[in-house]
Amino acid sequence: MIVKGTYFQNDETNPLVYGDVEITNVKRRRLRGEEEKEGVLCEPVLVGFCGTDNELMNMGAKGLLTPKFPEGENRLINGHEGVVWVPSQNRFAIVLIRGGDSYDPTRYTEDETYFEYGCDKADGLFCDKQYFNPDMLLPIPDGYVKDGRLDLEFAKKMVFPDPYGCMLFQLERMEDLGSAHLFRVEMAKRRCDEQTARKLAADAVFDRTVIFGLGTTGMFMGDLIAKNHPNANILFVARSPEDSPKVSFALRETGAAYLQSNFNSEKELAEAIVAKLGGRATMFIGVSGSNVEHRIAFEHKVLGCNGVYNSFSLGPKVEYDTMPFGFENHLIFGSINFRQCHMEKAIELLSKSRYNEIVELIDREEFAADPIGAYKNKIYSKAAPMKTAVIWNKNYINL
Repeated sequence: MIVKGTYFQNDETNPLVYGDVEITNVKRRRLRGEEEKEGVLCEPVLVGFCGTDNELMNMGAKGLLTPKFPEGENRLINGHEGVVWVPSQNRFAIVLIRGGDSYDPTRYTEDETYFEYGCDKADGLFCDKQYFNPDMLLPIPDGYVKDGRLDLEFAKKMVFPDPYGCMLFQLERMEDLGSAHLFRVEMAKRRCDEQTARKLAADAVFDRTVIFGLGTTGMFMGDLIAKNHPNANILFVARSPEDSPKVSFALRETGAAYLQSNFNSEKELAEAIVAKLGGRATMFIGVSGSNVEHRIAFEHKVLGCNGVYNSFSLGPKVEYDTMPFGFENHLIFGSINFRQCHMEKAIELLSKSRYNEIVELIDREEFAADPIGAYKNKIYSKAAPMKTAVIWNKNYINL
């Protein structure tokens, strides 16, 4: 079937193209042990742009996308955030992006495989029609559809279940690792039993939390830590002025503190972070996508003894001096993605949120006329909004 859409390819000058593209119904399985199923034909309704899309475009310009292409293809239809209409089921749905021949696609092993719609080995949402595994079409809450059309403000929130679900997974990982990493310290300090100490440690790891970077992932992470660990001291560090709409929104939603990264040196910035926190960090979350993250945490000693470093940025290299690293008992981890339960929880929480307020729309015709220009000059420019989305099919949106 030929449809209109955008796709990435290995091409130095045209890594992102809008036009005719052929879609096929490939059998896929959600989890190991389940049967492969043919996809259900869906119509994307509203789709969000993610930083991964921009990174994939850059990879295409460098000729590095081949491992990401679906089998037998030399291109990848992108898009992994948004709402689709399922004509055969007369309902709207959110696509569970990650699946494969693995027990837990978030942590697949060497003998397992995975795919991600719109990102890795499977075509995504930026097209008029697409096939998705029927078990991976998650329902939306009741009350947001009227006369067959989806409420626009609700639809805007539904570009976030993917990153918000990912942050729910991050929270789970930080709690799990923090509990295992620090419970013996809590046992010694509190003179309590192991079970009690593990619960205390899962909370204590967030005592002084630095979130280095303030995109949507950083904002969501602060939101979830604040909701689940109300005694946490959370500090966002980013380049934006404190009175900018982005920062104001993040601080209002999380109750966190903020420090603008506008110092003359990294050393001065590090000293200001420690002073603002009231001590060295127990948790350092790097989401800025820059190499400054690890230097601030390790070289300039913002990460304290027994501290945990969550490397969530894609691209930067993490380096540390083994002498203080070992003696200060640091823990470094990195993990991305989510399980189905995380995405279902994200849909529920986001439906009651105000995150629609940070989503701005780009007209489909404007985007289709020059997708590369839209990426560079609007969607991912320095003046870009927190989140950009496009109404792909206006017939299903209540405007």
